[in-house]
Amino acid sequence: MTTEHTTSASEPGDQEQASLYDMIGGAGKLRELVDRFYDLMDLEPQFAVIRALHPTTLDGSRDKFYWFLSGWSGGPDLYIERFGHPRLRARHLPYAIATPERDQWLRCMALAMQDVGMEERLQEHLLTSFFQTADWMRNKADNQAESQP
Repeated sequence: MTTEHTTSASEPGDQEQASLYDMIGGAGKLRELVDRFYDLMDLEPQFAVIRALHPTTLDGSRDKFYWFLSGWSGGPDLYIERFGHPRLRARHLPYAIATPERDQWLRCMALAMQDVGMEERLQEHLLTSFFQTADWMRNKADNQAESQP
């Protein structure tokens, strides 16, 4: 008799059996999430600070973020196939990121997840992971002047 316990995608602890990629809903849902994230960033004044850190057109940002999240969440490693290791912090060093930028990014992502109808427990799990990464990306003290490197 075995004491192993398997979980279905609807049970707590399902990250052990199903990838985040699958829990999110695969490629289509992930693309929808990324597109909503950048739509909100482009349209909502409350996200103006992080929008200003991006190029005029967001097409390249959308693709790169989708490719990155695909591999990060356990799906195909689309970003690594194209560019190699993400080196997130190094790639973001040219952009001044402090607590306000981190928090705007997280609010934008939280709203995007709500808007695409992501399950609440999955949203909470993802936001915890996103917070850890976004906090690690900070490269500017909160009281540092904008013009300083």
